[in-house]
Amino acid sequence: MIVTVTANPSLDRAVRLTAPLTHGEVQRAADSREDAGGKGVNVSRALSAAGVATVAVLPSAADDPYLALVERTGVDIRRIDVAGRVRANLTVADPDGTTTKINLPGAQLDRNEKAALIDGIVTASRGADWVVLAGSLPPGAGDGFYTEVVEAVRGASRGSAPRIAVDTSGAALAHVVAHARPDLIKPNEDELAELVGEGPAPAAEVLDAAVRQAQTLVADRVGAVLVTLGADGALLVTADEALRAAAPRITVASTVGAGDSSLAGYLIAADAGGDPAQCLRSAVVYGAAAASLPGTQIPTPADVPHWDIVVTALTPR
Repeated sequence: MIVTVTANPSLDRAVRLTAPLTHGEVQRAADSREDAGGKGVNVSRALSAAGVATVAVLPSAADDPYLALVERTGVDIRRIDVAGRVRANLTVADPDGTTTKINLPGAQLDRNEKAALIDGIVTASRGADWVVLAGSLPPGAGDGFYTEVVEAVRGASRGSAPRIAVDTSGAALAHVVAHARPDLIKPNEDELAELVGEGPAPAAEVLDAAVRQAQTLVADRVGAVLVTLGADGALLVTADEALRAAAPRITVASTVGAGDSSLAGYLIAADAGGDPAQCLRSAVVYGAAAASLPGTQIPTPADVPHWDIVVTALTPR
């Protein structure tokens, strides 16, 4: 069982333009779609489609229109009752796949709602193999929310606690890495650089910089770092090794949800007992498959081609 937590879910609206986005102009759309979004929900959608048992925990009012969309996915959800509405995010995609995103902050959580959400996560996590903490945090949660969740889940576990995977950024990521030692984090190269207090590396140095930066975190502050690099594939860095998998060549339809699908791909392989190279390979395959699909479509096994993904061992220069 893999439990995902989406503290700040979103109704994702995607609009595909007939011409590149031009600031200040009226433009025509080729089509549009709506999906039940939020990083944790996206991970659960991919896991469920692959036959992996999963539960998605999220805050929502009982009459929120978002629920109808998420229920259509077939994902098992644990709804924590709150007063505010789930936010709506907008993605505008150019014909070449370039995306522009407008993300709303989400509804304010009050103290009682925050406590109820943590309690609901702890209850859902009993007996789980993994707990995935994914996405931004809503107003009122505080930068240390994920740290509080990790402490509550581990504190309530009897025997072996579930492993913790975190996919967030900024202050929320910095806090949980500094105070809770998650088993896995999944930043992209810019989020990783920010986490270790560095600026973006030049294009020719991104790979070496990411390996070096990740190795400063394992194993004292995190168990492993899965770094998504877009068209350059992904890295997996543990205390014992650094692995790189190159991405297959694809026609990009939308990059929304590709990182979430990468994390799901990793977990699908881990759930099947895969070794680090197999987990990394699965992460790249699922991320590339998601980028090939429009909107926030999450790949099923039928959407994943049989790409030959080569995994190589790296050492920092």
